[in-house]
Amino acid sequence: MAIKRRLAVTLAVVVAATFTGVGAADAAGYPGPGKVTGSIGVHDPGVVKRTDGTYLIAYTGNNIVLKTSSDRTAWKDVGAAFPGGASWTTAYTGGSASLWAPDLSYHNGKYYMYYAASTFGSNHSAIFLATSSSGNPGTWTNNGLVIESTTSNNWNAIDPNLYVDSSNRWWLTFGSFWSGIQQVQLDPSTGKRLNSTIRLVAGRGGGAIEAPFLFHHGSYYYLFVSFDLCCRGASSTYRIMVGRSTSVNGPFTDKNGTAMASGGGTEILAGHGSIHGPGGQSVFTDADADVLVYHYYADNGAAQLGINLLAYDSSGWPYVY
Repeated sequence: MAIKRRLAVTLAVVVAATFTGVGAADAAGYPGPGKVTGSIGVHDPGVVKRTDGTYLIAYTGNNIVLKTSSDRTAWKDVGAAFPGGASWTTAYTGGSASLWAPDLSYHNGKYYMYYAASTFGSNHSAIFLATSSSGNPGTWTNNGLVIESTTSNNWNAIDPNLYVDSSNRWWLTFGSFWSGIQQVQLDPSTGKRLNSTIRLVAGRGGGAIEAPFLFHHGSYYYLFVSFDLCCRGASSTYRIMVGRSTSVNGPFTDKNGTAMASGGGTEILAGHGSIHGPGGQSVFTDADADVLVYHYYADNGAAQLGINLLAYDSSGWPYVY
C-alpha cells in the first residue's frame, strides 16, 4: 500500500524572495503564486487572521513553527509554538521534535491549533489540541490528545482541520492515505471528541489523498484535499482538488458528480512551470476575497509559501486566480 511521506526536517528559510503577482498565468493556465516576501519557507501552512488584523501561519517543523505578517505579503519568523518542546507527542514521533500540519482557527475568545504527531509511513499517529489567547510563541497550552490511530486502524490520524458550522457543531476532518479522509464530531466545550462515530468523506481506495480542509461558501460546503505525493522536492506531484456538498457531512462530489468517497475530486491547482507539487492547503475569508494558502516546491526543491485568491464560477465551483 502506498504510504505517507511527509517532511520531517526543519525547513530552510528563504529570505527576501518575490514571486509572480496574482493573475499572471503560465502556459498551463494556472496563475503563479501571489507576491510574498521575507521568510517564506513553509510546509503544510495553517493560517488565521488574528483579531488585531495581523496574519499568523503555523507550519510543519520542530515544535510547530510560526510566522506573522501585517499585510499578507511580507512574512517574518517569530519562533516556535512550543519553544520548550512537546514531550507529550514523542511516543508518536519516535522522539523527533517535528510536528505536522497544524490547523489554526479562532473561537470562544482564543486560538485553537490542532496538529499531528507521527513518523514516515506509519499510522501510529495522533492529533493534539493546543490553545492560546494570542497565538504568539510560547503561549500555547497543551490541551491533550484528541484522536489517535494505530496499526489496527484503516485510517491515519494526521492532517487535522476544524470546521465550526452555523449551529455551533464542531467537526474535525483529517486523514492521509489508507482508507482516506475521515470526519468526527467534537464537543465545543472541550474541543475533544464528542462520540465514537467516524465517517469516511473522501478516499481513493488506499491511494494518495490527504490534507483535508472544509470551507463554506454560498450554498455549499467545499472539501479541499491534496492528491498524490508531497515531500519529494521538485519531483513532488501534489495537486489541490475539491468537491462539495450541501451538508457538512457530505456526500461530497466533484464537478462531474463523482463521489469523493469513491475517488472523485476536481483539480483547481497543480504543478506548472517552476511551481511544483502545490498542496497542504488552508482557506480563509479575508476582506478582499477567499484566500488559498499552500506550499509548493521551487526548482531547487525548497518548500515555499503560496498564496492565491479564490473566485467561483457561475455554477459555484471555485477557481484560483
